[in-house]
Amino acid sequence: MELGVNVPNFGPGTDPGRLRAWAQTVEGLGFDLLMVSDHVVITPDVAEQYPAPFYEPFTTLSWLAGITQRVRLGTTVLIVPYRHPLLVARMAANLNQLSGGRLVLGVGVGWARQEFEALGQRVERRGRQTDESLDTIRAALANTEDYGKGDIPIWVGGNSDVAVRRAVRVGDAWHPLRFRLSRVREVLERETALPGFAPRIALRFTDAPITDPDRLAGHGTTEQVAADLEELRRLGAQSIVFDPFNDDPDETLHPETAWRALATVKELLS
Repeated sequence: MELGVNVPNFGPGTDPGRLRAWAQTVEGLGFDLLMVSDHVVITPDVAEQYPAPFYEPFTTLSWLAGITQRVRLGTTVLIVPYRHPLLVARMAANLNQLSGGRLVLGVGVGWARQEFEALGQRVERRGRQTDESLDTIRAALANTEDYGKGDIPIWVGGNSDVAVRRAVRVGDAWHPLRFRLSRVREVLERETALPGFAPRIALRFTDAPITDPDRLAGHGTTEQVAADLEELRRLGAQSIVFDPFNDDPDETLHPETAWRALATVKELLS
């Protein structure tokens, strides 16, 4: 089972030096995949959760490709309606070639209404626009003469039934984000046509067990998190991406806490 990390590419503590340290830590701990998030315009609704600076994912991953050797690189998730689909296909194909075939393209529909408006897009059309764009991206990437050789896996992000159907139709894996285990169990029992399962879980260790029935996978004591990982393995996860960011932008000033949590995960799975 492949293990990945969603690295914060935003917030007051993020700069090139810290991104380099993150990449070295992720690769040094033996993780298989390093992923970053996506926003283009830091409008007030975005800044409330993910304040500037926010490093654009394709340029960030291109730079990180040059300072890493083995770890795969990806987006969790690229907001598809924000860019022309042929531009996405071109950038993805080039990054995949430049990194030696290490790209995973995680995609989603987005949520920030003010950001959509700033980019001249209609948030109400984001689902349909994502579907149309993914068809174009898939077709462009299949044109090996123009876009180069090498398959790029597309992980379709989102926890809704619409996202699940989108993953079945056009994805290589369903990529749910920060979820309850009961939700993914229900989907996986129902949807036998899913091409793959690559969840992203919110990683947070606690001293005492969390008894809330709405507990997110990856939240709790080491025993609870270990049980979550075993359950995800049993459910067929080919990849698990750990998201150690717990909603406070000041965490980016002190990444050592997140690094210790990731080291604990590796110990649990060793």
